[in-house]
Amino acid sequence: MNSIKECRTLNNGVQIPCLGFGTYKAAEGSTSKIIKTAVRCGYRYLDTASFYQTETYVGEAVKESKIPREEFFLVSKVWKDEMGYDNTLRAFEQTLKNLQTDYLDLYLIHWPKPSPDCENWKKLDIETWKALEKLYHEKRVRAIGVSNFLPHHIENLLESCEVVPAVDQLEFHPGYTQEAAVRYCQEHDILVQAWSPLGRRRVMDDELIRALAERHHVTQAQICLRYAFQKGIIPIPKASSEERMKNNQDIFGFELTKTEMQKLDTMPPVGWSGEHPDRERVSIE
Repeated sequence: MNSIKECRTLNNGVQIPCLGFGTYKAAEGSTSKIIKTAVRCGYRYLDTASFYQTETYVGEAVKESKIPREEFFLVSKVWKDEMGYDNTLRAFEQTLKNLQTDYLDLYLIHWPKPSPDCENWKKLDIETWKALEKLYHEKRVRAIGVSNFLPHHIENLLESCEVVPAVDQLEFHPGYTQEAAVRYCQEHDILVQAWSPLGRRRVMDDELIRALAERHHVTQAQICLRYAFQKGIIPIPKASSEERMKNNQDIFGFELTKTEMQKLDTMPPVGWSGEHPDRERVSIE
């Protein structure tokens, strides 16, 4: 692959861009300016969610770009308090309205549990998934998947689902690679996407990341994104400046060696957000 226009293939044959643009907090100040800049920089995979409150601004940016809708890959997610069969279908209709479109390219369950102590999460996930399957069969969504699901959460769906999830969107970056979850997904032909692929500042300041960036004459962010790319994972970075947006796309002109990849695989734990689907959020300085 040589550019973000090239694609990977989902388990249902749908083509998905190999790198996306994350829109969490991309509309601060109630404006679509940042998202419009991303579109102008060439991003066509736009990742949003009802929780992000950026769907309206994504829709605005797509419409005002005058670029045909089919050239975009629009992704959204159903939030924790929207789960359940009927609630999910209602949430989906609102998402379409916000995005000013009549279909999504990918729709995800954002988290497997509304809260860590939810006792009926298995039933709730199945009901929510059945709603996504309905939308998929009606061709209102080209692919369906999950986010922040670990192997035991996915196993629960596989026991009764008609459609195997196409993707699982996980926190993934050097220092927090979720090896068991990634391996499980890849063994079950579920494509992994990386949210927070750059980690936190501690990842970017890590001595290994800095050394690799210097060796390859690239930025620390490009090292993190290239790492995910070479692991077969689709990174979804955020950026607010045009310069960073362009730099984040420029990951195809160099390659990390086997030894470098191994060093990144075995970095000390660093940069975790504190989010875990089965536990209360951890506050990390």
